[in-house]
Amino acid sequence: MTAKPWHGPKWPEGTPFELSEYEKPLYSLLDETAEEFPNHVYTIFNDATRTFAQVKDTADRIANFLVSRGIKKGDRVAIFLPNLPHYPSIFFGILKAGAVCVTCNPIYTAGELNYQLSDAGAKAVFCMDHPEFYPTTVNAIKGTDVETVVVCSVKSYLPWLKGFLGGLLGKIPKAASYEPGHLFFDDVVAAASPAAPSVDIDPRNDLALIIYTGGTTGRPKGAALPHTCFTSNVMGLNEWGWLRHEPDSPPEKIRRGGFNTYLGVLPWYHSFGLTVAMLSACGSGSKLICIPDPRAGDPPFTEVLKLVQKHKPTLMPAVPTIFVAFTNHPLLDQFDLTSLIGCFSGGAPLPPEVCKQFEEKTGSVIFEGYGLSETSPVATSNPTNRENRKIGSIGFPFPSTDIKIVDLETGFEELPQGEDGEIAISGPQVMQGYWNNPDENKAVFREIDGNRFFLSGDIGHFDEEGYILITDRKKDLIIVGGFNVYPRDVEDILFTHPKVALAAVVGVPDAKSGEMVKAFIQLKPGETATEEEVMAFCKENMAGYKRPRQIEFRDEVPVSNVGKVLRRVLRDEEMGK
Repeated sequence: MTAKPWHGPKWPEGTPFELSEYEKPLYSLLDETAEEFPNHVYTIFNDATRTFAQVKDTADRIANFLVSRGIKKGDRVAIFLPNLPHYPSIFFGILKAGAVCVTCNPIYTAGELNYQLSDAGAKAVFCMDHPEFYPTTVNAIKGTDVETVVVCSVKSYLPWLKGFLGGLLGKIPKAASYEPGHLFFDDVVAAASPAAPSVDIDPRNDLALIIYTGGTTGRPKGAALPHTCFTSNVMGLNEWGWLRHEPDSPPEKIRRGGFNTYLGVLPWYHSFGLTVAMLSACGSGSKLICIPDPRAGDPPFTEVLKLVQKHKPTLMPAVPTIFVAFTNHPLLDQFDLTSLIGCFSGGAPLPPEVCKQFEEKTGSVIFEGYGLSETSPVATSNPTNRENRKIGSIGFPFPSTDIKIVDLETGFEELPQGEDGEIAISGPQVMQGYWNNPDENKAVFREIDGNRFFLSGDIGHFDEEGYILITDRKKDLIIVGGFNVYPRDVEDILFTHPKVALAAVVGVPDAKSGEMVKAFIQLKPGETATEEEVMAFCKENMAGYKRPRQIEFRDEVPVSNVGKVLRRVLRDEEMGK
């Protein structure tokens, strides 16, 4: 790579400009770590632990099970689970079978999940044994290609006494009944061979994962990501993360082999939590605390604070709302959070005051980065020290990553340093394309100087030191607590309400989650409706983070001459308030 504006004195010392030796199957992270540290703990859940050797053994068995069910190389298999200790074994097992993992948001409604399973052509799904999640799965697979359903109980990986008492007292979640032919995780693992099947993988071209991300037009799209997207991203994180492991020690790369513990507070169905917690912990031989519901406790987030104090995590990737929740927790002073040495923030801008307060409480350093599901996700990051990070920026492009600022009209013309334009990303972490969506691929990819660049939809510029600053969003994306909400996705569901004639959705500022969804609704002639009625409809038909928190009824929703809803007008009105 030729010299770039960011290859200056602020570039992290000891971090290479280019990565190498990442072209290998993603499951090799587990295989190599299990060989090097077989008896080191990987997952922690309710005081029960699983070693890397145990996770690998289960992954190998799941791979054999899937092959026995007719799953072939390239077939898609879905995971519809929260952050349970089953997740890594299932994830790597799918890859070892040569299949493609499809990660699904565990709070999806049946309709949302059905679309994802149908679009991906999934042939199998792993779901949670739960009075809500399992029935959702049963309804969602109707009309899809899913032939195999594996039901996973939390009891599988609880300490024996907790599992026994929980079952006796009825505290372990389980479904009321089960469909004929659906299988149970423990039975599947026990019956399968422990020898992994032999499947040839082309890491650069064979898909490891399809992650669904919304769009400003149409339905959610599947970002199709080969193995090297993630192996390069994990390697980049390990090269980038120079931290002080003891207060007076010099900075060094993230230590391998059990020194570090990752707090799994971000969901693993999302690329941020998957790559920066679950996969990074695996790649470095570190422990991983499984947190299915970070909001648990009274007040919310109390249980996760207890886990921090008990298991003393050292590393925490999180969205700004998590840092806000910790900093503003009324019982914060009762907990010791000083074990944290490094925190990676992404998903939305981090307020400087939140950063300051969190660091004062923990002694850790927060370094902010940037990425998208389409980039696996990390594309840029601030240096991991207080001296060279620039709060308010998203830092420098990752090793082996090239970023250009291009014109908004065509996406082909590179703009001068300091001038705002669209952020275009090229690198090994960039997706192959959107699953079965050539029109979208044509819209978001450009060939510039012989390299393929992805148009991010975000507007920004390089400053005089090579740091990138985001100044606006080209798309109408709404970010709620680090989760992307796409207005068209919400509007399409609102339009299915029998009383709604027209709907428009925008993001409005919210002190707690950064932004919240507000819906403007024009009712059909002669109809009346209440805010509570529409809220109840939304609760039945969309995931919680997508639901409008405010409903405003309008006699007319503003539209252009060609009938396009003018979200910009509504957003400007809200900002004017």
